[in-house]
Amino acid sequence: MTDPTRVVSLYRYPVKGLSGEKLKSVSLRQDATFPADRAFAIENGPSGFDPAAPAWQPKIKFLCLMRNAKLAALETTYDDASTTLRVTKDGVPMIEGNLRTEAGRAAIEYFFQEFMGREARGPVKVLEAPGHSFSDVAAKVAHIVNLATVDDLAASIGKEIHPVRFRANIYLTGWKPWSELEMMGKTIRVGGTEMTITKRVVRCAATEVNPGSAERDIGVPEAIRRKTGEIDLGVYARVISAGKIAEDGPVEILD
Repeated sequence: MTDPTRVVSLYRYPVKGLSGEKLKSVSLRQDATFPADRAFAIENGPSGFDPAAPAWQPKIKFLCLMRNAKLAALETTYDDASTTLRVTKDGVPMIEGNLRTEAGRAAIEYFFQEFMGREARGPVKVLEAPGHSFSDVAAKVAHIVNLATVDDLAASIGKEIHPVRFRANIYLTGWKPWSELEMMGKTIRVGGTEMTITKRVVRCAATEVNPGSAERDIGVPEAIRRKTGEIDLGVYARVISAGKIAEDGPVEILD
């Protein structure tokens, strides 16, 4: 008898490229991302992003782990009520600022300008637009990773791979390794909401970065390629009915 499929953990990433926040539960809306997920980004030199007419742009326009591994050395928290971002490093407070005030954004921008050093391609700037998500894809989706797939990949290279490398919203267990890649178009029920799996996640150099050491220590995309012939791991899913999901909640394939 196989173990029931269930949610193991939930995460959101309020600022693109920075650390995630673990959630006990979350309420999802139809055709929306996790609340405040990638709600902000830090522009790395002029990007052309227009907050008045927000449009999807590639991650390289912003600070991101694919290019900037040192970001993993920072721990960040975001408070929804005060819209304040707090940044620490090795447990030491670095900076905090309200991301919706001029002074707060200026403080955050000054810190990252100094922290990034030569990796800053120009002035860094905090970006936001109401309702916009700086996701790696244009569609508003949830990002799901099957922990059995991560375990199978790790076994294939003989090294531990921390699942947080993949920066997913939902980590689940109970599916066979790699089976999620064959679920395009299928509808799943996760807790009190339903989602349709829409797309595989193509992996980039961000997954090479160890979230503990901030060093590039495992060539994850190449390991995936050797295992499967592709570089896909995880899936995106569109929320088709609003509802609440929580840690240890059930997951069911509906069709």
